[in-house]
Amino acid sequence: MTTEATATPYDALGGGTGIRRLVYRFYELMDELPEAYTVRQMHPESLQGSAQSLFEFLSGWFGGPALYIAKKGHPRLRMRHAPYAVGPVVRDEWMLCMRQALTEQVTDEGLRGRLIETFSQMASHLLNTPEQHGCAAHGLGVSKAAVAL
Repeated sequence: MTTEATATPYDALGGGTGIRRLVYRFYELMDELPEAYTVRQMHPESLQGSAQSLFEFLSGWFGGPALYIAKKGHPRLRMRHAPYAVGPVVRDEWMLCMRQALTEQVTDEGLRGRLIETFSQMASHLLNTPEQHGCAAHGLGVSKAAVAL
């Protein structure tokens, strides 16, 4: 039996069902919030494929089944996001949606705070535009250890 002290974020969020809820709400917010306009425009009209990819990534990243790696190999987040102009506005809009989704979906305040911090670091790691003001890659990995919260 998994105890709270040893539970992975995957388990603490309710497994695949909880992660799907989080991802669904995240993309729902991206679609609804006018403040997320720029990041929304970077996505296809249907968010279904994006949601599936994020679910698969988060499943493994949070300590559950490594669905994304099984399908696509190592995430290589910076490389996969390189074709897109990810500047501070996009990062902040993405984080607005994720922070709100986490606030609504994660009842454990400590876990929620750690996830917000981890997502914030990852989002800053993906900055790749001149206006990023020196926020170059921070050497953040995407291993399970990165979210061994």
